[in-house]
Amino acid sequence: MYRKKLLLSTLLAIAFLGYKKDAAAQTNAYKTKVFNENLEEKFANVSPKLTSNNANPLLDFMFTADPTAIEYNGRVYVYATNDHQQYEHVGTDGKNTYEHIRTLVMMSSDDMVNWTYHGLINTAKLAPWSQNSWAPSITSRLEADGKTHFYLYYSNSGIGSAVLTSTSPVGPWKDPLGKNIVDRSVPGVDVDAPFDPGVVIDEQGIGWLTFGGGTPKTKYIPDNARIVRLGADMISLASDVAKIPAPYFFEASDLNFINGTWVYTYNTSWEERTEWPYSNIDKPTKCGISYMTSKTPLDPDSWKYRDNYFKNTGDDNVGPWTNNHTHLFTFKGKYYIAYHAMYLQDYFGTKGGFRNVGIEEMQVDEKNLNIPMGKATFKGPSQITLLNPFVLQQAETTAGTSGQVQFEAVGNAGNMVAKGKADKQCLLMKGADFSKQVPKKFEARVKGKGKIDVYVKDLKGTPLVSLNCDGDNWTTLSEKIKRKIDKEVVNIYLVFEGKNFVFDEWKFMH
Repeated sequence: MYRKKLLLSTLLAIAFLGYKKDAAAQTNAYKTKVFNENLEEKFANVSPKLTSNNANPLLDFMFTADPTAIEYNGRVYVYATNDHQQYEHVGTDGKNTYEHIRTLVMMSSDDMVNWTYHGLINTAKLAPWSQNSWAPSITSRLEADGKTHFYLYYSNSGIGSAVLTSTSPVGPWKDPLGKNIVDRSVPGVDVDAPFDPGVVIDEQGIGWLTFGGGTPKTKYIPDNARIVRLGADMISLASDVAKIPAPYFFEASDLNFINGTWVYTYNTSWEERTEWPYSNIDKPTKCGISYMTSKTPLDPDSWKYRDNYFKNTGDDNVGPWTNNHTHLFTFKGKYYIAYHAMYLQDYFGTKGGFRNVGIEEMQVDEKNLNIPMGKATFKGPSQITLLNPFVLQQAETTAGTSGQVQFEAVGNAGNMVAKGKADKQCLLMKGADFSKQVPKKFEARVKGKGKIDVYVKDLKGTPLVSLNCDGDNWTTLSEKIKRKIDKEVVNIYLVFEGKNFVFDEWKFMH
């Protein structure tokens, strides 16, 4: 009888333990399910890109505008006005009146979808004599010292245009003049706002600069667009300042050199098109982008109006109506246009006029210099090369984030690290190529107390791997991946948290 009671007790205990185990498993599964459902919902509510296939805007954690771009060593580098600096000063209820902007934003990509944030160019520190920094334009040239030199021109408020130089696309930058390169003290610069510079170097290695804006003298030909040849040093002027008779010119001068021809683009005004002498060319849309061409750019009569080729983003229903500023450029044999739209205002809870840079692929007939109408979209450009997850990737390289992710500068110029918070944040990288090999480990260079959970494909289920850090010094940690993933191209999501936690770079290992 005693053995029967013992056996019955043992069976009951086993059954009870089994019940507890099943209940715990169900509870953990429920917690995991709720956690992941909430995680997806949380991130979807604060990012327009994290759960979509959209490539625009390029950066979704800050406001940027007035872009320029240049190709260098297999990457395209984009520079922009830092609208976010104004937003940080005035808050969600404030207006973007630009007066607090004294930095420029740097970013780059090798695939047009995953963008590396290189931080800010602090013009207030570099050129303390200047007022503001808006609307950059960049070019580069291999010089006699064997180095590629970068020349970055920008609007010093509305009073002139300044220039910075560097031998790296991400700096450090220098102010070589200590004054504007063009302003109203220069003969021929008889416009109210000699700003919004556009630079190009022609096939002879000669630099050219366009600029202008301010109160128009007439509506049809406002008489406030200008061009000048630059000196051999790219920081002096080597010709008289000439006029460009741009119909309904407003601002946002830009310059290209295509097939032996200067191509001038600009933002048209908001004025009614009451005069229009071209019977074979439609009137330009309001606050859109038009272009003109010339073989002899210092001769005003040589400029020929060609067409309107990019409408206002409000016209294309990509955010509300705003001003317009573009740059036409090539990257890996294709033409693109960089521009800005008000993509992110709703996600930041503001209506203050804060802008973000986007990019679209363009078709350009180089032989006949015809540029068909482009169109602003949320979708943006296609990914032109896959991301290699088996080489070191920077934490500041993202295709989307959980919202207002924070980065800080560290070490060399242009190097940033991701900063943790007490709350979870997320970084998305698109088009990671696992089609040939399956990873066995994940590693990251980290510091502080925090955690990184790694997901692939989406944010559902349990993490592929988790990395925990608790140290005051930079260290590289790795963890084995405990479940198999398919050989395919997928998105990668890094969910991280930790108030004093930062991480610099990551990669998967075979």
